[in-house]
Amino acid sequence: MEKKDFEAWLDNISITFLSLTDLQKNETLDHLISLSGAVQLRHLSNNLEILLKRDFLKLLPLELSFYLLKWLDPQTLLTCCLVSKQWNKVISACTEVWQTACKNLGWQIDDSVQDPLHWKKVYLKAILRMKQLKDHEAFETSSLIGHSARVYALYYKDGLLCTGSDDLSAKLWDVSTGQCIYGIQTHTCAAVKFDEQKLVTGSFDNTVACWEWSSGAKTQHFRGHTGAVFSVDYNDELDILVSGSADFTVKVWALSTGTCLNTLTGHTEWVTKVVLQKCKVKSLMHSPGDYILLSADKYEIKIWPIGREINCKCLKTLSVSEDRSISLQPRLHFDGKYIVCSSALGLYQWDFASYDILRVIKPPVFSNVSLLGFGEIFALLFDNRYLYIMDLRTEKLISRWPLPEYRKSKRGSSFLAGEMSWLNGLNGQNDMGLVFATSMPDHSIHLVLWKEHG
Repeated sequence: MEKKDFEAWLDNISITFLSLTDLQKNETLDHLISLSGAVQLRHLSNNLEILLKRDFLKLLPLELSFYLLKWLDPQTLLTCCLVSKQWNKVISACTEVWQTACKNLGWQIDDSVQDPLHWKKVYLKAILRMKQLKDHEAFETSSLIGHSARVYALYYKDGLLCTGSDDLSAKLWDVSTGQCIYGIQTHTCAAVKFDEQKLVTGSFDNTVACWEWSSGAKTQHFRGHTGAVFSVDYNDELDILVSGSADFTVKVWALSTGTCLNTLTGHTEWVTKVVLQKCKVKSLMHSPGDYILLSADKYEIKIWPIGREINCKCLKTLSVSEDRSISLQPRLHFDGKYIVCSSALGLYQWDFASYDILRVIKPPVFSNVSLLGFGEIFALLFDNRYLYIMDLRTEKLISRWPLPEYRKSKRGSSFLAGEMSWLNGLNGQNDMGLVFATSMPDHSIHLVLWKEHG
């Protein structure tokens, strides 16, 4: 057939074909396929693959590709990365998808990072760490040996752990190396807190003392309590030191001179915890930036506006039961926004602006749980057998780590959390160093540390 005649025939066939119903079109195609030979079938197969198997990630605008990819879960996306180099490049550059996946894992997101390939790498690192937590393989243990009597007081800051002992000494340890940096002679220590220059100790001899690390010299002695001093806190800016005692009082001291400025009364049990912290929220009673003192005993948490006036009055008393049927455990978290304390019924969280109880978190598998750390995403808890990590968004336990037979203490000061920033969300940099420390019956210190990333 001549080309001109063929084109005219093809036009007529096309017009007729377009007028048919779908069923008639299918029957026509079936008939033509039955008449085709090997050359025609091969041609049909090649063209159908091009028409039906189009690479949409390659053909679509990047914005539309990203929109479609957002509907897939991260594990499916990782599989899709294996399709081709082009798919891997597009999927890896989908920043929003990987950022969302990281957030869902409890990871902190730094929006200032502009590298489009960065967040897929972060997600891969995050999922590995979360798998280690789920499989109870994220930590390792170590010990510090050096004291000759029970270790009652512990305090951690910036990679350094201070231990105070009945052997009349305090030691400062580098957690990463296990080496003792300083060791000085003190009194019996029930509480310790330190900075680069000094160490403050609360003692079973009813006094508080300030020591110089470099020389071991006692630079200040605070006398006035009639019971053991179980907790101390201080602020150089205010030149104030506060102490909580078994004599049911909280004393406010001039840090530089050792003078007692005020004795805060109202507690009817041992004051086992004092916390001096800046307020971060506004209410009728305080403003952001105000210094607040929290003091806690077995049943109550008292709030004092310590920064406004020395002769301050208690702003509020918090408790979980009016008839004292439920006791608070001697651990207290206050970050300027929320107060959190554990009890036999679970974790109580108060809003510091209103003093209302926001929620009561009841751990699912145990009752005698103690609070170590509380953040925006995670909480660190423990009981007699395990260290636990709870996802606060779901209130479910996501990991646990076995603990040895550590020395039990009614007051509860002989164990503490290490690095705390990861509780607000892991980021691949803050999951390192000390997680937990506790004193042992043999006078050593048992450490739980983050394992390095795989």
